[in-house]
Amino acid sequence: MSALSHGAECAALVQARTAIKPVIGLVLGSGLGDFADTVEGAVRIPFSELAGFPISTVSSHKGELIVGKVAGVPVAVLSGRGHFYEHGDPKVMKTPIETLAALGCKGVILTNAAGGLNPDIGPGELMLITDHINYAGTNPLIGEMGDQRFVGLTQAYDLRLQGLFKSAAAEEGIKLGSGVYMWFNGPSFETPAEIRMARILGADAVGMSTVPEVILARYYGLEVAAVSTVTNFAAGMTGNEISHLETKENGPKGAEKLKKILPRVIAAYGA
Repeated sequence: MSALSHGAECAALVQARTAIKPVIGLVLGSGLGDFADTVEGAVRIPFSELAGFPISTVSSHKGELIVGKVAGVPVAVLSGRGHFYEHGDPKVMKTPIETLAALGCKGVILTNAAGGLNPDIGPGELMLITDHINYAGTNPLIGEMGDQRFVGLTQAYDLRLQGLFKSAAAEEGIKLGSGVYMWFNGPSFETPAEIRMARILGADAVGMSTVPEVILARYYGLEVAAVSTVTNFAAGMTGNEISHLETKENGPKGAEKLKKILPRVIAAYGA
């Protein structure tokens, strides 16, 4: 791992402020920031105090690392993330993900807002990501040294964690779709032609995050689960123009469902 990484340094700073040792990490995307308020015994550290953490320029991302408990299980929560389109660097989430691993997390749950391509998973509904397509043309491990950089992604999304999500959704009576997520650079939305291409290639949702974090998490040995809140049907599917306002309006609808599922998943994982 890179000698320039700040992950161990950040983990030491966190451990100096709390005795809680998290077993699972969460990255909260658009619409899910309020979930951070449910963390019990929370110790909050702004990203600005953690060397190597990104400063988010997205209005719905708070930019805090929160350590505490959810459903009695020790967790580390990243309230907000850095995006490739903000910083021009696919490694922007390297230090935060490495910090989760350095804190002792065994797994990470990633959440995002996404555009839907599957007519069976509409706005306000959830999609469990089972695989991804990296269409951004870059990779967060470019420049890393050693054989560890050749990360296998055949089972990038942990099957046991997927099972926990399916069980939790069933127990809550919440519809949980599943499918393939395609990563685009952003920040502009996709064209109708690009969406037609994405559907031909097998994508069920498109978005501007998450895939780099999945790759980094696997690089650091973390088990991964990821869930999208579908905020709109993608370009060309309805005839309407796409806007970030839809993300901000529909994101919370899916987030309310995810808030019910997450404690069950975390409790089962912690057990």
